[in-house]
Amino acid sequence: MLWIWALLQALTLMGVALYLRHVPTDRKIEAPDGAVAILSVRDDWDGGPVLIARLKAQSAAFRLLIATSGACPAADALAAREGGWVQIVAAGIAQDEGQKVHKLRAALRALRPEDRWLLFIDADIDPPTRLVGRLLFPLVRDKADIVTGYRLLLPERNMVAALVGAVEMQLATLPRSANATMPWGGAMAISRAVADRLDLDSALAGRLSDDMAVGLAGWRAKLRLRPVRDLLVASPLQASGALAFGVRQYRHVITNSAGMWRLATALVAVQSAFWLWALLYGGWPAVMIGYGAAAGRALVRARIIADILEPEQVQAARRSLWWDILAPFAVCWTHLGMQLAAACSDRIRWGGFDYWVKQGAVVRIEKLR
Repeated sequence: MLWIWALLQALTLMGVALYLRHVPTDRKIEAPDGAVAILSVRDDWDGGPVLIARLKAQSAAFRLLIATSGACPAADALAAREGGWVQIVAAGIAQDEGQKVHKLRAALRALRPEDRWLLFIDADIDPPTRLVGRLLFPLVRDKADIVTGYRLLLPERNMVAALVGAVEMQLATLPRSANATMPWGGAMAISRAVADRLDLDSALAGRLSDDMAVGLAGWRAKLRLRPVRDLLVASPLQASGALAFGVRQYRHVITNSAGMWRLATALVAVQSAFWLWALLYGGWPAVMIGYGAAAGRALVRARIIADILEPEQVQAARRSLWWDILAPFAVCWTHLGMQLAAACSDRIRWGGFDYWVKQGAVVRIEKLR
């Protein structure tokens, strides 16, 4: 049993090291004409001054298409201030699909003939200046059909937030291949031609998760999906609702692809069970093997963070590493707990609404009061 445990830990360490090895150093960009970034915002959006400043500093030019429900003063003020760079589309309130998906579909219908490259970004990210150019590079060079980054949580100074950040960092630093990647709607790009080929508007219709809808449609169409490994995009995480955030991500998965959830849960369950064995029955050798591998993973992830994030973001991201050093078993057990909790209901609370989802489709909606 000890040798199996040692092999398992070695594989997890090798996986993180493999991610680091494949982080690009040249980070080439493309800046073609006809790029448009689609941003879905809630009506109580504050205008995102930090986000807008980072978007205006991008190394590749684009125009910004903001999709609202129809009553977002901050978005209207931004459009009035920025002129032609910002376009607003009012989607109204969804009746049979997620509100974000409803706004994205309205944005797709509002595209102009010259819009050739579509980027999708979330309102809660702190993107690097290379974001747009790096997402466009594989598309313009015809190396991919769908390109994606992934979020890297910046937890506030709180143990629970840091723990959820540690769980998410396990996912963020997994070695990725085109046939084992789902896109992340917070930083994703697709050409207009591929969007038309997928009939993206129809693929999103009636859905709650834009990530899962695009990813599954891409898989079915056998499209080339490429992760950009140096685009782990900073996303702040507050302690309030941190655990619910983790559960919600896996509930999106299980309500869209139960097989994908079963595979992910089985992998984490094996790791969690071995940790239980190591602590109760494995003795000091098993514990030292587990902690040694965890420390190694933390060191490699620290290098990834320092190499990818902006300097002012590094300290916040490193808060999650302490859990992997001090209590790596807690990270595994929390991860498994989130996965199991996700399977207990098909209700997803998100963006001011409660949704009931079956096989990816929204079957009921209630607005929170």
